[in-house]
Amino acid sequence: MPTTTTPPNTLRPEQAHPQGSAQPPERKINKVPDLVFGVLAQGAAVLTLVVLAGIMVSLLISAWPAIKAFGLGFLFDAEWDPVMEQFGGLSMIYGTLATSFIALLIAVPVSFGIALFLTELSPPWLKRPLGTAIELLAAVPSIVYGMWGLMVFGPILVEYFQKPLQAVFGGVPLLGALFDGVPMGIGLLPAGVILAIMIIPYIASVMRDVFEVTPALLKESAYGLGSTTWEVMWKVVLPYTKAGVVGGIMLGLGRALGETMAVTFVIGNVAQLSASLFDPSSSITATLANEFAEAAEGLHQASLFYLGALLFFITFVVLALSKLMLLHLQKNEGKKA
Repeated sequence: MPTTTTPPNTLRPEQAHPQGSAQPPERKINKVPDLVFGVLAQGAAVLTLVVLAGIMVSLLISAWPAIKAFGLGFLFDAEWDPVMEQFGGLSMIYGTLATSFIALLIAVPVSFGIALFLTELSPPWLKRPLGTAIELLAAVPSIVYGMWGLMVFGPILVEYFQKPLQAVFGGVPLLGALFDGVPMGIGLLPAGVILAIMIIPYIASVMRDVFEVTPALLKESAYGLGSTTWEVMWKVVLPYTKAGVVGGIMLGLGRALGETMAVTFVIGNVAQLSASLFDPSSSITATLANEFAEAAEGLHQASLFYLGALLFFITFVVLALSKLMLLHLQKNEGKKA
């Protein structure tokens, strides 16, 4: 019969801690660092909300004379005359929303194409340098975009777009009004195009990142069923990543709403309402940049603060609506895929 021997210097489990012997002391957990970290993190979040509320309250206090004088009629009055102290923000609000809409109309399809190419079609040797080059566009100062738009892009737009469009659609009742005006290379359309170039890196980068996190199994299954690249992107990748795509678009919209210097160079800085995309116009940020330093105390300065409060409110509403949209999309994200 083979015998079982216990190796030397080895204790059996029942011999390791015999009954009645003292158990090893439990390790004490110091909760102070966790409490300090939690308080600091919560304090940072609360501080952000306090600063946000403080900015809004200070804007409203500074704008109160204009709010008291013009009320909500300020939103629907297009007259802006500092000499006669008649102020209305409709033309600036229209210019801000119109240029941002034009920018999104151009930037979203282009950004989608860039993200599609980088994730599905680009050869490996081109993917990284091209992606880096697109991201570097975000590092270009906005004033450089404005100078380029005024001195280089404006004349090109006049010669190859505005004049041909006026020649083709000049006699059409509705379309002709969109392209009317003296060929100068400034207006809503040039400002919108410059904004589109500025926000493309933000939207394209977010789209590329969310496209890359789509599980490869989903795409390979679709390709295996005979789907084309476009069908895979439209019916598999986009339904799976729609929340991230919408978030990237809203990020670009927030950037377009708050841009100042580039728009100031190319929008024309004239407080007027016009249906033409080539007529000079103005925006909230351009008006603040041009007039705030020279505004006299009183209604003029208060009206500028009123415009600042309106821009703050517009941005807040846009971002809040986008957050609600993202929460709604996240409930069903990935189900279609």
